[in-house]
Amino acid sequence: MNDVQIFLEDHHFIQTKPEHTYEPMQLGANISCFCNPDFDITIADLVLVGCADWSGVNRKMAYGNSPDAVREQLYKMYYWHTDIRIADMGNVRRGATPADTRTALLAVLQEIHAAGKIAVVLGGGHDLMLQQYEVFRKAEQMVVASVADMLIDLDETEVVDASGFLLEMLTASPNFVSHYSHIGFQSYYAHPQMLETLDKLRFDFYRLGKVRESIDEVEPVLRGSDLLGFDMSVVRYSDAPANVNGSPNGLNGEEACFITRFAGMSEQLTSFGIYGFDETKDTNNMTAKLIAQMLWYFVDGLLVRKMEAKLTERDEFIMFNVVFSDADTTFLKSKRTKRWWMKLPNGTFVPCSYNDYLIASAGDIPERWLREQERLG
Repeated sequence: MNDVQIFLEDHHFIQTKPEHTYEPMQLGANISCFCNPDFDITIADLVLVGCADWSGVNRKMAYGNSPDAVREQLYKMYYWHTDIRIADMGNVRRGATPADTRTALLAVLQEIHAAGKIAVVLGGGHDLMLQQYEVFRKAEQMVVASVADMLIDLDETEVVDASGFLLEMLTASPNFVSHYSHIGFQSYYAHPQMLETLDKLRFDFYRLGKVRESIDEVEPVLRGSDLLGFDMSVVRYSDAPANVNGSPNGLNGEEACFITRFAGMSEQLTSFGIYGFDETKDTNNMTAKLIAQMLWYFVDGLLVRKMEAKLTERDEFIMFNVVFSDADTTFLKSKRTKRWWMKLPNGTFVPCSYNDYLIASAGDIPERWLREQERLG
């Protein structure tokens, strides 16, 4: 890990706190920080890293302090999940150019990935998600990517920035994105033809109204994802007052925590980033508190991940054989976590919801089953 030390700031947040600031059961007394002489990433389950670079939003914006604003709230929380070990690498050092900063972030994320740990990025602009993806691309590893965002950042721009980074991620060659899902977009900010084009690529989009109507339907989406980028603009302004360029509509704070808990539950997901939080615009630290709570629920989801059985352990699942339309399939329900999977004609099982089972049991074809079939070609 000493190889990445040159990419990290010299001083860690915890070094600004007097000894015994945190009680023994608070996270601040239990998170293993990179500045500690006995730091050992091998015993961690997830690793935090901050990078408050805003050059992809506005090149004149200062390098921010949002990761430490979140740590200020997170470290105060109580450590209920003692089976989950958390490490904190601190913040990425600002480079001489935005490209240098991104190179530094990528190097740190590659180190975390190589160690087999879950990376949690505290941004900065949403275009930093490209560094999450780049880890998989450089390893030539196919990836299922998901984004929670009010906007669909597919603008054509001269340089890759926060308004167009998805174009680079989804179209650059060679490409290692096998599937993409977008959660919580608001229709009045999305060009209809853009959605039509992406639909032809078999990508999935869940508008805000659908997400709020049945948030449990998001869980199977994230269960099949390898990386998630969460832009705080997807949360309504009243629940995240730092979103001065956000919307009066959006997810509420509780729903945001549901989504991050779902992400933590995913056996596949190894890279998670939270973006779009500018601490200088926050009111009474409310947005920082919400992000800290979202991280707490992400860790809560990791406990579910740890307790889930493998699909090959069939004694740990209840099997349901269902006939619908001209097809028949098998649904599995976990005895441990109550989650569902359905079998496709090629024999593979994919994450699904209880509602998919109910639809199939009524003789109709679940839309999720159809979409998976389309992608199989």
